[in-house]
Order: sequence, then structure tokens, then C-alpha cells
Amino acid sequence: MSATRLPETPAATGESALSEEDQARADLYALLARLFYAGPDRPLLDSLAGHENMFGADDVLLGQAWRALARAARDADPEALRLEYDSIFVGVGKAQVTLYCSHHLTPTGRERIVVALRDELRDLGLERKGASHEPEDHVAVLCEMMRHLVSRGSDEHAIGGQKQFFMRYISGAYIPLTDEILSAVATQFYKDVARVMRVFFDVESQSFEMV
Repeated sequence: MSATRLPETPAATGESALSEEDQARADLYALLARLFYAGPDRPLLDSLAGHENMFGADDVLLGQAWRALARAARDADPEALRLEYDSIFVGVGKAQVTLYCSHHLTPTGRERIVVALRDELRDLGLERKGASHEPEDHVAVLCEMMRHLVSRGSDEHAIGGQKQFFMRYISGAYIPLTDEILSAVATQFYKDVARVMRVFFDVESQSFEMV
């Protein structure tokens, strides 16, 4: 399995000024997309370590998970984390943990989910770019899609689009996915990443249920 190539999404076109809360959501989706795309490099680890208290005042559980990740990043070795990522998510033959969310949504009919997702991305103007043949249901791609949707604004229509995408492709997958990561023996840093994703997506799920 090669690394997933993230779709090229517009940074400005069709995206509006965001509230502080929605900017934080978009940034966290972007970070999760990057961390699940490949092991972090030194600049990213330094940035994480330098923002240890970013979520402490807003949400206790998210703040706790975030601080643990920031502390892990402070002393982490990028090469060791590259090996950790490859060991858990790439592997030789079959990965210990698959990052393709359709595997966690249904035991059969995965292809139908991927086809529906591909059609939805096409409708959003986010078709595959380049020569990559990786399926679009990789969690890094889905997080990047959520970043794009959040960045489009906070009106009723925009939130409805976020909710529909999240509930359709992420909501049913993230708990079994994070459970597998937390159960993997040969990982530590990505356990902290998984805890951040779990708490953040719990908050997203609860928020979407109220709209």
C-alpha cells in the first residue's frame, strides 16, 4: 500500500471567513489529515509541542487528549514515527490497521461506498488529481474533505453538507478505527493521535445530532 495522495482542494475559492470555532475545527481536520497521511516531520512535531494548551479552555476531554499528543511530539523522533506509521498502517502485505473507512462501515459492499463517495466528491468539484489510484475512503482524505466543507462557511446549508458527509462516511467508522489503533501493540504516538481524533469526532457527532 502506498501513501494516499490527498485531493487538491481550493484554499480560497468558495471558502469564506470563519468563526474562531470553525477555524479551529478546520485546522484540526487538516492536522488529522496530515498525521494519517504519513508520519510527521520535525517542523510539524515542533508545532504540536509548541501549542500544548490550545484546546485546554474549550473542552476538557479534548484538551487532555491534545496535551498528551503535544507532550509526545516534544520528544519524538521523526524517523521512529515514520517507522511506526509504516509498521501499523502500511506493513508488508496486510496492514495491522486499515485507514480505509469503508472497511469499518460494512463487512461487504465496500465498493458501493467508495463509488458513492467518488460521485459525491465529483459533485463538490473535488475529483481525483494526478496519477494516484488510492481509494478515496482513506481517513486522511475524508478529514481533508471535512476541512474543505467546514471552510466553506457556517450557514445552515454549509452545516447541512458537513453533517451529511460526516454521518455518511465517518460517523460509523471512527470508533472501530480508533479502537484498532488503541489496541495495536507497536504504536504509542499514534495512540495519542487516535485519542485526539476520537474525542474530536465525538464532539462533532454530538453537535451534528443537534442540527
